[in-house]
Amino acid sequence: MSKSYWIRTFGCQMNEHDSERMAGLLEVQGYRPAPSAEQADVVIFNTCAIRENADNRLYGNLGTMKRIKQERPGMQVVVGGCLAEKDRDLVVQKAPWVDVVFGTRNIEALPGLLGAAERQGIPVVEFSEALQVFPSALPSRRGSKIHAWVAIQYGCNNSCTFCIVPSVRGVEASRRIGDVLGEVKDLVSDGVVEVSLLGQNVNSYGRDVYGTPRFADLLLALDGIPGLSRVRFTSPHPKDFREPVARAMAESSVVCEHLHLPVQSGSTRLLKEMKRSYSRERYLEKIWMARRLVPGLAITTDIIVGFPGETEEDFADTLSLVEEVGYDAAYTFQYSPRPGTVAGVRTDQVPKPVVQERFDRLLAAQERISLQRNQDQVGGELEVLVEGPSRKEPGRATTRTRTNKLVHVPNPCDALREGMFARVRITAAAPHHLEGELVG
Repeated sequence: MSKSYWIRTFGCQMNEHDSERMAGLLEVQGYRPAPSAEQADVVIFNTCAIRENADNRLYGNLGTMKRIKQERPGMQVVVGGCLAEKDRDLVVQKAPWVDVVFGTRNIEALPGLLGAAERQGIPVVEFSEALQVFPSALPSRRGSKIHAWVAIQYGCNNSCTFCIVPSVRGVEASRRIGDVLGEVKDLVSDGVVEVSLLGQNVNSYGRDVYGTPRFADLLLALDGIPGLSRVRFTSPHPKDFREPVARAMAESSVVCEHLHLPVQSGSTRLLKEMKRSYSRERYLEKIWMARRLVPGLAITTDIIVGFPGETEEDFADTLSLVEEVGYDAAYTFQYSPRPGTVAGVRTDQVPKPVVQERFDRLLAAQERISLQRNQDQVGGELEVLVEGPSRKEPGRATTRTRTNKLVHVPNPCDALREGMFARVRITAAAPHHLEGELVG
């Protein structure tokens, strides 16, 4: 009888990509997906280390697994990902019932580590200091038939003072353009119509291999793959986002009109403290350049509230930038001190009540702006890709525009199936989605 596995993924799209590779490796070994952790032979937590509550969530889950494992002694518990890379041996010290701990740079070792832990009867902890095998070269079990994550780059060479990613993911390493194109062609032949390119800083893609960034060249090369309809990417760093990439977005028929450009703060003073390598003014220049070159562009961002030393004036600069840009959406975070970062040891941490009050103000402002941006779409017709039936509302389909907006569409006869393209007329708007009706 084959063994089963269950994976819980925390964090970013790169972690989702890595979890798909872990699942693929296990299925090659004969494992099958389990409906729950309680019923699995192998339980994997693929962790994130960006925010402080990530630690609490992991160790809380591991506490639950201790009880389950006592009832099922043959079960194996695995911890991988960024928090595993950060804590390493500490994971087993805190949770000695964990069987395997491994890092972000040795995913391919997972089956062997499971076997070693079973043979030895003791926890196995293993990390590689350099990337041995690009995870994209590994087998994959995708969560979607029509969409795929494609990692083009691993690691990060930036030194943002709030971020732990460079220390847990390592230095930048890019795949060759031919390898990326080969993977995308294989995905398209398997029914994929949309890919999302992943990297910590996609705009510097190729610098380590070719001596100069080649991201614009990659976007244009993807345009020539028959059957590929949509290409997205995340995340570019503003300091490296330049005109050739915006022009490639405009010239390509498959690259979507959506740009996620993390700003983190609207205060030039704080941006310098964060070591972001751009000013407020320089960031805005990039925004206006992108909007000038890419018609109909939707722009989203990341913002941190409560970075150490943030004053009310700094926060006012962030609010005014949000108003000036008019983002379609913003992913807003309350600053969380992380061990091993420069900002984490600063003594001028902003009091939690102050951070919460500012966060609420920012959220309210962005909700209003997102609603305004979405209301501008009412009455217009848009192309959407059907992602599947609505999870919450039977008789409706969940679809997505090229600008990455969700559109809920009536689908009483199940005429709209996953992977279909359709035209819809937008009939209503909310801050986080649109309502539409089928046109054709």
